[in-house]
Amino acid sequence: MPAAYQLFFNGQSADPDMFAAITSLEVEESLDLPGAIQLSLPVDATDGGDLTYVADARLQPLVNLAVVVQPSGDSASSGLGALTGGGSSAGAQCIFDGYILAHKLHLQKGTTNSTLAVWGQDSAWLMNLQEKTKEWLDMTDADVANSIFGDYGITPSSDNSDDDSPSHTEDGHSLMQRGTDIQFLRMLARRNGKICRVACADKPGERTGYFSKPSLSASPSVTLALNEPLAWNISALDLDWDGTLPTSVIARQAIFTDDSPGGVSGDTDDSGLSRLGDRGLAEFTGKPMTVLLAAPVDDAGELAMRARAVLRESLWFVKCSGEADLSRLGTVLRAGMIVSLSGAGSLHSGNYLVWSVRHTIKPDSYKMKFQLVRDAVGAAGGADGLTSAAGQAAGAL
Repeated sequence: MPAAYQLFFNGQSADPDMFAAITSLEVEESLDLPGAIQLSLPVDATDGGDLTYVADARLQPLVNLAVVVQPSGDSASSGLGALTGGGSSAGAQCIFDGYILAHKLHLQKGTTNSTLAVWGQDSAWLMNLQEKTKEWLDMTDADVANSIFGDYGITPSSDNSDDDSPSHTEDGHSLMQRGTDIQFLRMLARRNGKICRVACADKPGERTGYFSKPSLSASPSVTLALNEPLAWNISALDLDWDGTLPTSVIARQAIFTDDSPGGVSGDTDDSGLSRLGDRGLAEFTGKPMTVLLAAPVDDAGELAMRARAVLRESLWFVKCSGEADLSRLGTVLRAGMIVSLSGAGSLHSGNYLVWSVRHTIKPDSYKMKFQLVRDAVGAAGGADGLTSAAGQAAGAL
């Protein structure tokens, strides 16, 4: 077995019979979608004429379900990296902490091959139970996020106040919430160029609320090696780039405190994030693409923040997907990690941000399907000194 894992139901570990019965366990982590889980179990008839697991108290609505993985040999290094403010750390990883929300029961005659799929979402679901209308005054967006996280016993990340918005006052545009708390925070995060999520690192119940920009400066937690004769740990990758995304923003807006006919400017071609490679999209294509932005703001600083957010949403023009076997890789991949890719040529080798991971745990295997993203490519010349085909095409235009 490549890894040991534990299941916790309302804080209590699952019994050996439950572990023996599980046919598969899937956990999805992502930086832009809620964490999700699906647990598959066989269904049989009990001596009393009922069905196993269907009415089990551990699998009922809003039972807290958590999954903790311990890589075998305790040699794996992992951590949430960019979104936890920490580097990599060895040991147990809580890859899911949330609540059961749905069942899907498939029955066949005589219960042969009958199955139960149990589905849930991460603990941010509790922030989705009540739609609200509320005005927030004299607070920045990070202050609002930290206050909302605190209402649910979630510890705000220390990085949340970095790159913050101005305070919202009565004299300008107050901040109005219309929707659930998590819907509201995700809307704010998008216009701030930040990522909003709730996750745990090591122990279930120790939840951190992230309302922070991705940090791309961390050291890689692991190197994904494709073509090392003896040390390879990835057998196949798919990579693509998209040259149609915006690289600069022209932002203009009239504001209450400035009677200038042209309003204030928030023009920018800088996302405010460090690069994961040598050349950004504008340098790669040789043809910058500009979009216009108009947003209700109270000063030029807030307009510039909104313009940077537009670029952050579009800057991931390089994507890489693949599947890793934990027994070969030796590291539990987590959304938010920085990893290094080798063996993909001068254009694509280098550091990437882990955007999403689907963990699939079966009795005899642990697979991780992942998507990596990057805001840059390698230098224009490869190891042989030739100019890349993309660079030649850009120069000819």
